[in-house]
Amino acid sequence: MTSLAEAIAALEPIEGAGWRGVVPDSWLQGRTAFGGFSAALALHAAKASDTDLPPLRSAQVAFVGPLSGAVTITAHRLRRGRTAAFIQADVVSEAGLGLRATFVFMAPFASAIDHVGGAAPAFPPPAPDAKIYRGTPAVPFSQNFEVVDRREGLGPTEWLRWTRLAERDGLDPEVELMAIADSPPPAALKLVGKHVPLSSMTWLVNMLSPPETRDGWWLLRSASDYARGGVSSQDMAVWNVDGRPVASQMQSVALFA
Repeated sequence: MTSLAEAIAALEPIEGAGWRGVVPDSWLQGRTAFGGFSAALALHAAKASDTDLPPLRSAQVAFVGPLSGAVTITAHRLRRGRTAAFIQADVVSEAGLGLRATFVFMAPFASAIDHVGGAAPAFPPPAPDAKIYRGTPAVPFSQNFEVVDRREGLGPTEWLRWTRLAERDGLDPEVELMAIADSPPPAALKLVGKHVPLSSMTWLVNMLSPPETRDGWWLLRSASDYARGGVSSQDMAVWNVDGRPVASQMQSVALFA
């Protein structure tokens, strides 16, 4: 198993052209890299491409094609104003462009508006003796995560789970959360009841507060209210162990079922 931190540390700079790396087999999802892994590499590159960036505020990710084997990651500034910086990052393999992301970095500032909704579901953090699931060899990337699922009282297209990276030392908290936030299966997959070919197409992540928690645990919820014609739209959210909302998300997923 190669941890996310090890994969990032192994990236080799290409003078004036980004970074060169490899997608480890332990981060594959079918024939491509797990989307959260690819997005985490892209965010790492984006943050390394500029100086004194404010916190991550938003990420718009397009999963354009499969990524595996050797990859090249590039990042460049689109615009940097007084309050926000926009950086584009691409991840390319021999098959071509696999991921394109636009990251928005923006520091908080004084505002007359102060409104926080989206209370965390009633699902307490895992106890020290909780039964923890560590994924399956059939889905290699899943073995990088420790998971405690809630099984009762959920909707037909809803996941609710506590998740943490099994190996998380040495990671930038924003990069860690980028990998974590994409880890649940597509919500509409519950309607199928078995593994089928699928592919995330687009992913929007809005950061609501700093990615800080305890013991690495994050509460993830995803739910789909539309799945038709092979496409599902799902809303997703992340809370920390204190119930503070950390990220709000939306994702479009192709389900070949």
